Amino acid sequence: MDRTLAAPNPGIELADSVLGWAMFSPAAEGELSMFQSLQHNRGLAKWLSVSVVAGACLIASPQGVRTASAEPVVDVRIAPPAARVEVVPVRPSPHHFWVHGYWGWNGRAHVWVPGRYEVERHGYAYRESRWEGGRGHWHFREGGWYRR
Repeated sequence: MDRTLAAPNPGIELADSVLGWAMFSPAAEGELSMFQSLQHNRGLAKWLSVSVVAGACLIASPQGVRTASAEPVVDVRIAPPAARVEVVPVRPSPHHFWVHGYWGWNGRAHVWVPGRYEVERHGYAYRESRWEGGRGHWHFREGGWYRR
């Protein structure tokens, strides 16, 4: 696959690498020139950037709505208090819906997160935040959008 071309200095070849970049290589075997080293680093950088992007796509949820940031895992032994009664304000438009408030966790105690309106998204449904419990452990499931 490599094509060797005449180089300006004897003992050095100009070759197209597998990736299509031009590089100088010394005629002596086993010796890397500065250009080969640079070529190798460029190839490595390109591979790493493609790997990072591919990894971010795999980390993202299958629904494609959530960001790639990791959600904190909340598993506590203290049951959340009963939900608060909220006064729901007037709906801003027919395209809004109410998301109920819930008890979150700040690392030491349950904290109330008030309800709010969200705008409907075509092709998606909203799952509200909730606590799942049993056998002395409570696990928090954060709400969010998912594709129908």
